[in-house]
Amino acid sequence: MNKAIALLRKIHIHPLLWVIIALAVATAHFIELMMVLLIIFVHEMGHGAAASFFSWRIKKIAMLPFGGVAEVDEHGNRPLKEELIVVLAGPLQHVWLMGLSYLMFIIGVFPEKWHLLFIQYNMMVLLFNLIPIWPLDGGKLVFILLSMNKSFQEAHLRTLYVSAGTLIIFSAVLIIIAPLTLNVWVIIGFLAFSLYYEWKQRRFTFMRFLMERHYGKQVDLRELKPINAAENEMVGQVLEKFQRGCKHPIIVKQQNGKEMVMDENELLHAFFNEKLLSAKIGDLLYTF
Repeated sequence: MNKAIALLRKIHIHPLLWVIIALAVATAHFIELMMVLLIIFVHEMGHGAAASFFSWRIKKIAMLPFGGVAEVDEHGNRPLKEELIVVLAGPLQHVWLMGLSYLMFIIGVFPEKWHLLFIQYNMMVLLFNLIPIWPLDGGKLVFILLSMNKSFQEAHLRTLYVSAGTLIIFSAVLIIIAPLTLNVWVIIGFLAFSLYYEWKQRRFTFMRFLMERHYGKQVDLRELKPINAAENEMVGQVLEKFQRGCKHPIIVKQQNGKEMVMDENELLHAFFNEKLLSAKIGDLLYTF
């Protein structure tokens, strides 16, 4: 109960949304808008409830004029299974929403007109969110899938590349289908800005991932995945190989053929605490 109340307190309604609601009332489209807002609200609350269940830090659940977003203050160091559940918790809400609508229709509570429209809106929101464009759920799923075999940085960059390519195709299709529709341009603009911002912040995102790994909440990383490094490799180059959900022993191959093992925490300590930003891995062997 306490988590539910805390979650409801995180809800933030954008001021422009009230303007859109007023316009919907004035143009006799209030019911249609309320259906869409209900669907989006339940979708985002699904994300929020799953994140709360895993004790994630939830910043806010924002209801925007053109959609919604559940903002969490987690930086890529939660177990991938957790992240997958949180991402899928939104789309899964549409299943019971459509089931409830059908039940209300067959018992005569919901007229066929509104039932069919509610199903249509559900499918539109569901399919739109599964498009592989960051920051939609589809884009986050791409990031999670790539993170299973790629380093954090590589998975993040590839997700942005996939998102950019998909956005170009998506925009071209929408412009052909509905070139004069304002909502289309608002959606394209929002996705383009979000993607550009994520690209611009990519280095900061990577640093935040490393800082959370070093200073943040310790997560039980069960899978050990050694990283091979040469003595002359820079500390930063080795950190770029760090992968989500894995604990990394660093196996350093020396020029004399011998191998030494470093714990990843030693590398993170050297980078953040000792400020050895330009050091080589070989230099750390004699420091720790």
